[in-house]
Order: sequence, then structure tokens, then C-alpha cells
Amino acid sequence: MSAESTEHAISAEAASQPELQDDVLADGSTAQNDTDDDDARGAGKGSSASRLEEEGDVAADYLEELLDIADIDGDIDIEVRNGRTYISIVAEEEGSGLENLVGRDGEVLEALQELTRLAVLSATENRSRLVLDINGYRADRAGDLQQIAEDAIASVKDTGKAVALAPMSAYERKIVHDAVADLGYVSESEGEGADRHIVVSAD
Repeated sequence: MSAESTEHAISAEAASQPELQDDVLADGSTAQNDTDDDDARGAGKGSSASRLEEEGDVAADYLEELLDIADIDGDIDIEVRNGRTYISIVAEEEGSGLENLVGRDGEVLEALQELTRLAVLSATENRSRLVLDINGYRADRAGDLQQIAEDAIASVKDTGKAVALAPMSAYERKIVHDAVADLGYVSESEGEGADRHIVVSAD
């Protein structure tokens, strides 16, 4: 299967699965103004180190098999911190094809993360809150989200009107919520499913 075919297959399969949303930031914090998925937050409570290590092993096995099928080279790293499992895939060399597993605006990455969570759920019967990153996409994206938050606040200052941002994943919404709060403004999540988005206002 080609890398391009794998990209489309991942997106299609994930679209048929219920979204396992999770708005918890990498440091374990949550935004006060977001009411997304209280059950997802609770799923991480009391997670033991051994359980998270098992989760990481299952996820790594699943991702390694996918990379083999797609004939894509990459190193898989597992890290457990703050009651959460972090999986990262990095290229062994230039032109490895990993960019196809990120996709446009990270859409394929998000789909692959959901599929990996489902694989863990199937194997362990435990709902996973793991975070998957590929080639450092999430770290780069965090900088973009900070700028989006700052631009929204600038617009609120100029017009006095609330600003609705484009829909984004639960993980990204948390980053924006934190950025807005740090700047002294208010943000709330509105909408459902794929249309869930943030609205930034002065109060």
C-alpha cells in the first residue's frame, strides 16, 4: 500500500469511529471555560504507571505494524508523564514519507491518534488519552495556535466584538484556551463534533 493510499485509508476509517475527544493539555491542566468531555478527563484519574506503560507498548506495536504496511521508516519513542502516555514518531532520514501520516493541517495525525487510542481500548479495555506526535508537528503547531490566540485578542480589542475561531481538535482547543487566559481574556468552546470551535471575548 502506498503512503498516499494509507493516508486516505486512515482518514476514512477514523471518520467511521466515534471521536474520543480529550481537551487536556500536555501538562495535565484544563481550561476553566471549556466543558468538553468530563468523562475523558476522569478516565485518566488513578492511572497507574504500569497501565500507562502497557498502553504505550500496545500503541507502539500498532503503529509499528502500520509503518511496515505503508513501507515508511520511523523511530517510535514512548514517554509517560503527568498520568499520560506520549508517543512520537520521528524520521530516520529525509524523505521517509512520515509527512503523509500528518496530512493537511494535521488531519491524518488526528485520525491516526484516534485509531491508536481505539487499538489500545480493544487490547486493554481501558480508554486511552495518549497523545501522538509525528515529526514534531504538534510542537510546531503550538506556536501557530499561540499566534491565532493573540490575533483573536487583537481583534476583540479593536472591535469590542467576540471572535469565533475555526474548528480545531480538542487538544488544540486546550492550547488556545490557555493562551487566551494567560492574556487576560475569556474563551469558550461552542458547537458539536467536527464543528466545535472557540469563541474569544473580553468577558
